[in-house]
Amino acid sequence: MDFKVPFHRRSFLHGAGVVFGTIVSWTRLLASPGRHSDTAFVPVQPVKIRGFGETGDAYKELGVTTVINGQGTMTMLGGSLIPPEVEQVMAEAARRFVYIPDLEVAAGKRIAQLLKLPEGYTGLVTSGAAGAMTCGYAGVLTGDNDELIRRLPDLTGMKSEVIIQKAHRYGFDHAIRATGVKLIEIETIEDLKKAISPRTAMMHFTNFQNSEGQIKLDEWVRLAREYHLPCFNDAAADTPPVSHLWDYVKMGYDMVAFSGGKAMRGPQCAGLLLGREEMIRCAMLNNSPFEDTVGRGQKIGKEEIVGMVKALELYLNQDHEALSAMWQRRLDSINAQLNKFPGVGTSYYVPEIANHVPTMQVRWDAMKIRLTPEQAHEELKNSNPSIILGTTDNGLEITSFMLQPGQDVMIAEALVKLFRKHRA
Repeated sequence: MDFKVPFHRRSFLHGAGVVFGTIVSWTRLLASPGRHSDTAFVPVQPVKIRGFGETGDAYKELGVTTVINGQGTMTMLGGSLIPPEVEQVMAEAARRFVYIPDLEVAAGKRIAQLLKLPEGYTGLVTSGAAGAMTCGYAGVLTGDNDELIRRLPDLTGMKSEVIIQKAHRYGFDHAIRATGVKLIEIETIEDLKKAISPRTAMMHFTNFQNSEGQIKLDEWVRLAREYHLPCFNDAAADTPPVSHLWDYVKMGYDMVAFSGGKAMRGPQCAGLLLGREEMIRCAMLNNSPFEDTVGRGQKIGKEEIVGMVKALELYLNQDHEALSAMWQRRLDSINAQLNKFPGVGTSYYVPEIANHVPTMQVRWDAMKIRLTPEQAHEELKNSNPSIILGTTDNGLEITSFMLQPGQDVMIAEALVKLFRKHRA
């Protein structure tokens, strides 16, 4: 199986006058330890920053307020905080050049090894889970046909439909529609059978909506096998538990997407696409760094690729039970202070799917505290320090796993102050 790199997609080398006529074998790259660069390695050294950034607080220099994140791994808040080891690996990667397709293949191989994926599966580092969906679907539509790759999202003469449960429609399905496909909504197994046609390219499952649709996670992949259709699982925020990183592949899903910058604490702009080698190969051909592709704008750099591999390694080696216990203790700390305030009540729960971490809901008696959840959210956001919490129909919601040491105390103090201010 040859991984062909068309000449027109290497125009980024033309300026240097390089003629690069190599055809890279995908199978050989997967089986080998990789090529080693002869370029001298320059260790990362601390530098004295002058001008912008010299205070050590670039956000403050820009006049942007940092926040205490009690809402979770939301992209709007920057996802998660990468560990120092990931920062170091990314800084080292930034010191040298590398041929990105080689790096992607090697990283995919390492990811498959770390996750112990079944034979014939590999990984691809993408620009988030949304980027994984776009290039993944593009690869299924085009294969490695260069003409079709250039033509997307024009699907004339190609398969052009993706089947999805009506309850599974969501904002991120725009990443699928960007390839030009039409989403065919179904609700029942009978609907699914009627929807299948020669135009059907794939079946899509939105993992966090498993409880909403009539066809469940395991049945969806069984039906895909029965009707000889590939199936995709968007499991973007579905870690922890850590086992979900391999559960869905082993269940039989052809491709699975995860966000890299959430619980895994990889680079915020990174994601993982896990899937069958041939599908991943074609997904990569539809993505950056290759030009004239639907995924060209979803660039993922050498720094993010190696950073994602390191973040995954660290995540797999964590004591996940100890982490969960720590997150619960932070909520207990807040709860202990709120329970002292008349009219305020709390409760705990863990979301069944996606952001599967201890979460606390805070409610109050509207006759004793004159405050709506929206008003509470805005006042906390505009306070000093700025605190971001989630809102529900009748209160606030706190997710503790992105809190830093001591921030649970700060949230408790801010909430008590807020409730005292609006006490009837």
